[in-house]
Amino acid sequence: MLKVGIVGSGNMGTVHAAAWSQTPVELAGIRSLHDERAKRLADRYFVRTFDSLEDLIDHSDVLDICTPTDLHHQMALQAARAGKHIVCEKPLARTVAQAKEMVEACRKAGVRLLVAHVVRFFPQYAQAKAAVDRGDIGQVAVVRLTRCAFQPKLAVDNWFLNPARSGGMMLDLMIHDFDYARWVAGEVESVYARSVRSADPNAPEDYALAILRHRSGAISNVEGGWAYPPPMFRTALEIAGDAGLIEHPADSSAPLSIHLKSSGADDSAELGLPLSPLAEDPYTTQIRHFHDVLTGRTQQARVEAEDGLIAVQIALAAVESARSGRSVKIAEVR
Repeated sequence: MLKVGIVGSGNMGTVHAAAWSQTPVELAGIRSLHDERAKRLADRYFVRTFDSLEDLIDHSDVLDICTPTDLHHQMALQAARAGKHIVCEKPLARTVAQAKEMVEACRKAGVRLLVAHVVRFFPQYAQAKAAVDRGDIGQVAVVRLTRCAFQPKLAVDNWFLNPARSGGMMLDLMIHDFDYARWVAGEVESVYARSVRSADPNAPEDYALAILRHRSGAISNVEGGWAYPPPMFRTALEIAGDAGLIEHPADSSAPLSIHLKSSGADDSAELGLPLSPLAEDPYTTQIRHFHDVLTGRTQQARVEAEDGLIAVQIALAAVESARSGRSVKIAEVR
């Protein structure tokens, strides 16, 4: 039985702990800088908290990294040196160089590095990918993806709003769809992007549009934003081929909806997360898949370490394009 140690006790640490509890593993414990929150999470699953990352790694077979993005790199290197497998929340790292070092360190150590790009596990996205692979819509020509939410509002240490730590909205949020666009339409040649905060770093919210050109000739249009009033979180996908079209949501006839920003107390969640109406949420599906990979039941991971690295490359190319006003070739940031 695998022993899984979770580092981080925030939103994603909580989600991952719940998902692991649905698999045949032993939770080794929780390590977090937020002692009270870590204790609450540990008590929920009858495990202990650890005072140091080293101690947690020593007591684990797998380190599940659910910390702010800027901490992923060093934690992953430490786990790899100890010969432990790693599950890492997206983005894999804050920079391309860090992501490459993580991938190489895990390769040399002979351990798996599994990146939590959970959108690949949402049923509508997985079904659309399967339809493309079957050739249902012919050659993919245009992909349109949307992921817009409210801005994260952590009560303490809102690291999401510090670009030096999170990389900003395009790296933290839009990376989901950059990864998915590549999964569906193939390798990306170049990125051209515009964003609100690239024009005004002090803007109260952020919104961006990015155009990806794929080697296959396909084009992806990706929309993302931290601009909606809480608790809104909206996603959509459209994949057009020379023989058909895939849409989600599709055939909607819902009445007009109006969503206003609250002028009073806001009791919505700190962080927007997409949901699924299925009995098993996609985060649990993802963790079950990672368990099967780590125990040898499945040889091919749906998301490999290199996928996480390339997603970081694409996202940071979009950030650079929005800053410079130029199209950025992915080769330039490898």
